[in-house]
Order: sequence, then structure tokens, then C-alpha cells
Amino acid sequence: MGEFDLIERYFKRPAKRAVLGIGDDCALLQPPPGSHMAISSDMLVEGRHFFADVDPRTLGHKALAVNLSDLAACGAKPLAFTLALALPKIDEAWLAGFSQGLFALADQHGCELIGGDTTRGPLNICITVFGSVPAPAGKSQALLRSGAQPGDDIYVSGHLGDARLALDALRGKFHLPPALLQSARQRLEEPSPRIALGLALRGLASAAMDLSDGLVGDIQHLLKASQVGATIHTASALDRLAARKHAEWPNAGINDEAALTCVLSGGDDYELLFTAPPSTAAALQVAARQSATPIHCIGRINAAPGLQLLDENGVELPMHFTSFDHFS
Repeated sequence: MGEFDLIERYFKRPAKRAVLGIGDDCALLQPPPGSHMAISSDMLVEGRHFFADVDPRTLGHKALAVNLSDLAACGAKPLAFTLALALPKIDEAWLAGFSQGLFALADQHGCELIGGDTTRGPLNICITVFGSVPAPAGKSQALLRSGAQPGDDIYVSGHLGDARLALDALRGKFHLPPALLQSARQRLEEPSPRIALGLALRGLASAAMDLSDGLVGDIQHLLKASQVGATIHTASALDRLAARKHAEWPNAGINDEAALTCVLSGGDDYELLFTAPPSTAAALQVAARQSATPIHCIGRINAAPGLQLLDENGVELPMHFTSFDHFS
């Protein structure tokens, strides 16, 4: 099977939203009138972002999910994506599983594949995703990192730390009971992009971003962009670790410090971190219910710069938590 046969069999579909899809040198995409285009790219590299033996179906899901998460953080509606794929060889069973997982999530969010590239090389997946955000009279409704204000509440969606827990277990750091490992591993390999919540947060959230490299590191990007500081209540953040509510958690042998490290330093959550004025609390809960996505307040934005971590007794914790950095 050659390169173009591969594309034809596993990735080519008729264009729906795009003016022109796969087959020419460029695709043509027309954003809805009165909107801005939101664009994001993410790369997944074998051995760095995923294990070599990962199920190709879940890998296809995650490859697109991490990009859709960026659109969610911007409050953008998915439109289309491109796929650049390097393969060490043509493995038809792998391609079938990968494309199945990829398109299942794409169809769920109405996001169509409109182009890309394939080549031979170490397994590497790069997706660029395109979305739209209303911009009436040229004024974008996109959620940005730069809008947080002193006094705003800090929220997270869903659950934090379970992906890191699974990663540490798969690396042999923890020995989780099988059912607990399976639950945590699903969070690592099949994250849920919070598109519906992101759309519902437009006009409510003052700032937003997605959590990919760990809460402590990621929130500092938001604080820098907004020129503010923050206080995080670590007991509230720790309550977001879903694994602690699992029936087999008492048998996991993981102390609170290790659990807190998963929540504060763990990556691959792909949840939304956002800020909003206290006056919007009731409206935010409505948005959470309508989008079927739980949200939880974990802190407050401060005027003074810096990040402060407080335990359940209000005592400040030393800042020894770090987040993932590819080049550190």
C-alpha cells in the first residue's frame, strides 16, 4: 500500500463544512459570518506523549482530544482539522483502530478532517484544529488567559490528577489495584474535551485555559497574562482526584502528599481552568448542568502577584510542586 492509497482508505471523507477538503494542495475553509477563526496545533510523539503499546483507537481519540481541549478553553466551536502523520511502517490494523478512534470523536463534535500529510519515520502525530468564535462588530467573544481580575473565583472542570496517577502506576511508581488502574488509565488515554462547557462559559468566565501540563504550572501562565496572583485551596483541589473516591482507593497505599502531587503537578488532565466574578456563581452552575460537566471552585484571584497554596487549615504550603516541561 502506498501513501495515497493509505490516505484514500483510512482518512479521506467527503467535505461537509469545508469549501474544499482532501485532494488538492490546500483545503478551503470558510468561517461563519461575523466570527473569528480559532486555531491550535499539538504534537504527540511516541515515547514522550504515549506508550508504544497504547491501543491505536484510544490514541486516535487522544490525538484529536488534546486539540479540541484548546478550542474549548477559547470558547470556540470546532469546525475542522488537519493531520500530519509519520509512520515507521504501514500497519493496516493499527491504521484502522487509529482512524476509528479519531473519527468517532471528530463526528461527536462535528469536526471534519480537511487535509494533512503522511511520511515515513518515527511515530509522530501532529494535528491542527480550526474553530470559530462569534465576533459581532469585530469584537471577539473568545475566552483568553488575560482577563482574570482580583476577587474572581478560580474554577476547574471535571477531575484532576487521575492521568498522572495512571502514568506513575504504568511506570512502576505505584501499584494500583487493577480496577483503579483501569479507571485512571482511561483518564490518561481518553480525555474528554470540554467543548460544551467552553461554549457555555462565553460571557461568564473572565479568563480560561486548558490544563495539560499540571495545575501549578498552567495557572501561572494565566496569572502572568492577567498580571494578577492567586490563592489555591489545596484541599478543594485534592477533592478533584476521582481515584480517591474509587472503592479500591484504600488499597492503593498512596499518601496525601503523593495524591496532592498528582493533582497539582500532574499533566494530561485536559480539563478547563477558568476564573469568574463571584456574582456569576449561580449562572456558572447552570452552565455546568447544561453542559453535563461538573465544575468546582478551588481558589481566588489576588491583586498581589504570586501563587499561594493553602492547606485545609489555611497554612501556606512550600512551593515545591512543579509541572511538566519538555526541555527542563
